[in-house]
Amino acid sequence: MNIRDIAKIAGVGVSTVSRVINNHPDVKEQTRERVLEIIKENNYIPNNSARNLKKNNTKNIGVLIKGVFNPFFSEMLDLISKRISKAGYSMILEHHDYLSDNEIKNLISIVKEKRLQGVICLGGNFENISNEDFDDIEVPVVLTSINHKYGKEFSKFSSVTIDNVHSAYLATEHLIKCGCRSIAIMLGDEKDLGIGFLREEGFLKALKDNNIKFNKEFRLLGRFDYRGAYNELKNILDKNADIDGIFAISDIMAVGCSKAIKDSNLEIGKDISIVGFDGMDISEFYSPTITTIKQPKLEMAELSVGLLLDLLEGKTENKHIILETELIERESSNYKKFKKSYGK
Repeated sequence: MNIRDIAKIAGVGVSTVSRVINNHPDVKEQTRERVLEIIKENNYIPNNSARNLKKNNTKNIGVLIKGVFNPFFSEMLDLISKRISKAGYSMILEHHDYLSDNEIKNLISIVKEKRLQGVICLGGNFENISNEDFDDIEVPVVLTSINHKYGKEFSKFSSVTIDNVHSAYLATEHLIKCGCRSIAIMLGDEKDLGIGFLREEGFLKALKDNNIKFNKEFRLLGRFDYRGAYNELKNILDKNADIDGIFAISDIMAVGCSKAIKDSNLEIGKDISIVGFDGMDISEFYSPTITTIKQPKLEMAELSVGLLLDLLEGKTENKHIILETELIERESSNYKKFKKSYGK
């Protein structure tokens, strides 16, 4: 038996059982008696290390970031850090690389090593996980901007994310409405099973729904950085590839693509249209400005840290939040020109 089994039998949340075990006053007496009776009936012995961890009250909250350098998370991180500090906790920041293939193992390791009270994971591949994977993690976990949407049946962790497939579909559909028919996709890494996998799924679905055949030579890998995207696209443009549209799954790579187009003596928005993803400031201040799918990153950060703090204080149960994205039209795509021509 573990604390989650006791919570399930009692019909309450894990945080409620934890408060009963730690003799927290904020529990209804009837609930307390029921939980204690179930503990007694099942001969449940609380995990001493976990209890000691809470008694020691390390006040450490971990933030685990996918990618050694991921500028998309920087603004989110600033807000999260301020909220954590204001609540009286200390933030411990950890990075792991894009090719790490065992997110749960990394999570368990950092919780134990740093003696964390809770964790926010920014990014990561959490597609094939189950409630049972969190049996050895007795602290609240919030998965943010990850590669999967979860429902209320996943009760042992929380998540705040977007619909990556739908958002990528909108980006690709926009290029098609611009008149693009020979569209490339700029992905990160071949082994990326995270957001890249889902955004490619949305991209391919939009092409299929519009009866556009995808040229597999236009599946490009930019390694999530400016130079990687630049080199990948420049190489194929040097071969006179007939590309008229590009969906880059990050704004960073969209900027790299933009320079490659300029350096190939082609005009952005006329010869080749571009749509990026994330809604980063650089997409607005690059010239020409870049059309992008804007993620509500500050709202994601606010909801993530607020949810974690509420879980720590026993004010809520685990929940899963899916936020909307927005297509921001700018100079890199010639939608208005074609909208006028085709009446779409």
